[in-house]
Amino acid sequence: MNQRVAVILVLALVISAGASYFVYRAVVSRTSGASAGMTSQIVVAARDIEIGTLIKDVDLKTAKWVGPVPKGVALKPEGLVGRGVIAGIYEGEPMMENRLAPVGAGGGLAATIPAGMRACAVKVNEIVGVAGFVVPGMRVDVLIAGSPGADRRNDTRVKTILQNIEVLSAGQNYQKDAEGKPVTVQVVNLLVTPDQAEILSLASNETRIQLVLRNPLDKEMAKTSGTAIASLFGEPAPAARTARVLPAVGRKAPPKEAVKVAAIPVYLIEVINGPKRSEAKFPQHLEEHK
Repeated sequence: MNQRVAVILVLALVISAGASYFVYRAVVSRTSGASAGMTSQIVVAARDIEIGTLIKDVDLKTAKWVGPVPKGVALKPEGLVGRGVIAGIYEGEPMMENRLAPVGAGGGLAATIPAGMRACAVKVNEIVGVAGFVVPGMRVDVLIAGSPGADRRNDTRVKTILQNIEVLSAGQNYQKDAEGKPVTVQVVNLLVTPDQAEILSLASNETRIQLVLRNPLDKEMAKTSGTAIASLFGEPAPAARTARVLPAVGRKAPPKEAVKVAAIPVYLIEVINGPKRSEAKFPQHLEEHK
C-alpha cells in the first residue's frame, strides 16, 4: 500500500472517532440536563400498609420521581399522618389521595365504607364462605335456604336475594360458646345499601345463608324464581292453600230466581149446534213444541 494512502486512512479514522466522541458527549449532557430538570420529590410508603391502618410518620418517606408527577401523588408528608388507608399500599409505592380516607374519617373498616353504603357482617363457615376464596374486593351473590310455610320439611326452598355484592373484609371473629370458652367463627362483611342491609339481617337470623362467588366483570342481574325441594325430584311445588270462605252471620241468602214456566198453546174450536154456538179449548201436544 502507498504510504500516502495509509496516512489519509489513519487521519480519516482519527477524525471520525473524534466526531463520534463529541456527538456522544453532547447527547449525554442534554439527556442529563433534561432528567435533572424533571426530577421531583414525592412521598412513598416506607413499608406495606394494610387496609384500615392509620398512617404514622414511620410509614412515610420521600423519594425522587423522574418525569411528570402523576395526578394525586402527595408531595409532602404533611396532611397524610392520621388518615386511614382504604386500599392496600405496598412499600415504595407513591402515596395517592384516592388510597386514603378523608381527613377526620379515622381508620379501620368504617373508613373504607363509601357515603350512603353500609357494611353488614354475615356469619359463615368455610364451606359457606366459598371454601375460603371470599377475599376483600370479590363479588358474591347471596342465597337463602328455608321454609316460607308451616310445612318446614316438605316446603324447603332456595332463593337468590342479593346479587353482585362487594366483599369488604373476610376473616375470623372470636366469640364465646355456651360454656364461656372462646370459639372462632368466620365473618364476612358485605358492602350493601340500607335496604339490602335490612334484607340481609333478616335472612341471616331466619334462614341459612350461602355465598356464591361470581366474576367481578359480570354486572348482569340474573332473574331466578327460586327452587323448591319437591322440584329436585320432578314433583310439582306444593300448591298454595286456599282459605274457606264462610257466609257472614245474619246475612240473608240472595233470593232464588223464579222458575219461568212457558205457556202451552191451545186449540180454540168453535162448536155450532143449530142456533147455539160454543167454544172448546184443547191443549196442543207437548211434542209439537220440542
